[in-house]
Amino acid sequence: MKIQANGIELEYESHGPDGAPVVLLIMGLGAQLTLWPIQFVEDLVARGYRAIRFDNRDVGLSAKFDAAGIPNLMQIAATLFAGLKPSVPYTLDDMAADAKGLLDALGIERAHILGGSMGGMIAQIFAATYPERTLSLTSIMSTTGNPAVPQASAAAMAALTTRPTSTDLDAILAHGINVARVIGSPAYPADAELLRQRIQRDFERSFHPAGFTRQMAAIYAGGDRRKLIATIAAPTMVIHGVDDPLVPVEGGRDTAAAIPGAKLREIPGMGHDIPVALIPTILDAFEEVAREPAAA
Repeated sequence: MKIQANGIELEYESHGPDGAPVVLLIMGLGAQLTLWPIQFVEDLVARGYRAIRFDNRDVGLSAKFDAAGIPNLMQIAATLFAGLKPSVPYTLDDMAADAKGLLDALGIERAHILGGSMGGMIAQIFAATYPERTLSLTSIMSTTGNPAVPQASAAAMAALTTRPTSTDLDAILAHGINVARVIGSPAYPADAELLRQRIQRDFERSFHPAGFTRQMAAIYAGGDRRKLIATIAAPTMVIHGVDDPLVPVEGGRDTAAAIPGAKLREIPGMGHDIPVALIPTILDAFEEVAREPAAA
């Protein structure tokens, strides 16, 4: 379903009864709403929540920003290194405003905000910027933007940022399978056939690599969020895989250290994905803070 939010069109899905507490699911870099496993959504509903997942701007079936062009990431990095503010098509703050706009458009006053990877960054900004709309914050496999924490392994960054040499299905499948192999959970490997089906489904739903680059530019320009997220008052859970090669576990530890009262759950064998086998573990951790009284 499409809806006008924050001045743009967003694609979203709502699962569960309208009167249930809302969990807003914010996905990561270049990822469509479908990367939230349907088992994750169904488990939330079974636990008594209304789960809303949506395509961020510039991905999936939501509004595209092709008129902004493709940013030069190396130039942005050089500008930041020089201590200057780069010009980017949009920011993570804009994406957090999209999430708020979606809640506004749906008439939802407050929600549990749950984000993964870049979605965790957006969720952090949301909780800090819109405290009155935040029941709880759950940040999964994300980080603070602190340049001092360990960065992605070379193999993980190469897998994520190297684009397929062709846009035919075989090339897309090979690329997606390689990304999953490099950054996925070593103790919880994805079923090969289900992985192929998911990659093909997402490719046929939408293929928009330019949006990936613009979202990456937003991450680069976001900088260090520690001062901002130190203001978060909502009950907070930080979840991170011990074996994450893309956003090392130190990023999760830094996030938990920066947010007052945040809880940290480190999961051995988990990489940079959400294995179906770990959904109960992840949602049990989410519920630890979701059941706490929200800040007034």
